[in-house]
Amino acid sequence: MSVDALQDPREVIATRKDWFGLVVLAFAVLLISVDATVLDLALPFISEDLAPSSTQLLWIIDIYSFVLAGLLVTMGTLGDRIGRRRLLLIGALGFGLASLIAAWSSSPEMLIVARVLQGVAGATLMPATLGLIRTMFVNPRQRTTAIGVWGAMAGGGAAAGPLVGGWLLEHYWWGSVFLVNLPVMIGLLLLGPLVIPESKDPNPGRFDLISAGLSMLALVPMVYAVKETAVYGPSWTFTLVGVVGVGAGWIFVRRQRSLADPMLDLSLFARPAFSTAVVTNLLSVFALAGVLFFGSQYLQLVLGYSALEAGLLMLPGTLVSAFASLAAAWLVRRWAPSRVLSVGLVVSAIGAAGLIALRADSGPQAFVLGFLLAGAGIGIALTLTNDLVVGAVEPERAGAASAVSETAYELGIALGVAVLGSVVLAIFRRGLDVTALTGEQAHAAQGTLGGAVEVAKSLPAEQAARLVETAQQSFVDGMHIAAGATAIVLLASALLVAKLLREH
Repeated sequence: MSVDALQDPREVIATRKDWFGLVVLAFAVLLISVDATVLDLALPFISEDLAPSSTQLLWIIDIYSFVLAGLLVTMGTLGDRIGRRRLLLIGALGFGLASLIAAWSSSPEMLIVARVLQGVAGATLMPATLGLIRTMFVNPRQRTTAIGVWGAMAGGGAAAGPLVGGWLLEHYWWGSVFLVNLPVMIGLLLLGPLVIPESKDPNPGRFDLISAGLSMLALVPMVYAVKETAVYGPSWTFTLVGVVGVGAGWIFVRRQRSLADPMLDLSLFARPAFSTAVVTNLLSVFALAGVLFFGSQYLQLVLGYSALEAGLLMLPGTLVSAFASLAAAWLVRRWAPSRVLSVGLVVSAIGAAGLIALRADSGPQAFVLGFLLAGAGIGIALTLTNDLVVGAVEPERAGAASAVSETAYELGIALGVAVLGSVVLAIFRRGLDVTALTGEQAHAAQGTLGGAVEVAKSLPAEQAARLVETAQQSFVDGMHIAAGATAIVLLASALLVAKLLREH
């Protein structure tokens, strides 16, 4: 949509074609979100068929997010330069081809390469969709609604992933979880040129390959160090990798300040609406990732539900989060966005604090209610923070701004699992009774709650019962501390928003 620079954005109304374009973009986001969670259920089938080593299996899981996080800023800026729709269509074609390769992979190495290609393509899709929404929906009220739809589809996809994956794996082979992407990607390639307008920065300047390399060298090591520390605990290797990432990030920032045409305009962070929204986005996802991480283990390994039953118990929270993403647009018509965002974060904090009531011998009601409240508030927060991020910049810089928001999202996920997971694990290890175990058994039991349950299967009944009891109780004790910390983080975010975004 072309808009006269002198025209009031509030008077620019999106056309029917724009709304149909939003539907196409939303389905692309839905599939990307489904793909992020559907793989977890397929891992046992992949392990049986391809027989990957433990290291290869970890790379199959993690390489997608590493590549995605490392390329978001580069791809967001590239879209501003060559055209966001063009980059979106290139990404859709790449994602479809990578999904085909993944589905028919005949070796672990082939599947890892396919996941790398999916990460590259995924990095083009996410910032491009949000950047296009910024240029298609100039009217602030309509833009908030559109971003609410975008957020609802992202949340709905994450919720649908385990259910879609479970159904596919019951009827087809493991590669089918990748082929589910193809119909939507084909639809995007066919309909995108017809209903999505092209948009880009008319004066983009020179693309800086050195900055692109530095951004990846900064983000990939930092995300890797955080995620691996969460799994294996602190080590000098992970610390060194993290330091490399921080150092590259420092050089990247210095370079952006010296360039006439920087890849990332750091002056954006001087705008309170932009910087506060980015930080709030990261902290909200941090909280959500932590709750999902220990919540799924609690339902399965403490309360004894199957993976599908656990997914169904978590479904109300994820669906409410998707609904709240849509409701945010309606709420900001009646109250200031800063007030709605602050209240949403407080609701999430109440939900997180409610998880302190969880017990090892109780039903799932407390978790379902707590996750429901947390999901509702975070759904509101993700819509409004993304809206504030893209609304704080000019349309020609929408891709770069969207990439910053998406990078905060990826870092929030990694940090939430790493930090809150480490808190739970530390308390779990301290409370676990391993006095009757051999050194090897103790090491396996202290690794994870699942490891302790597996070790218990090889023990005499009395010892097994004691190990499982202390494992479950100490894990729940760790959850209480993590839930309290999550509530504090969310309340701090609410105060930050209320203080820094008074005018919004």
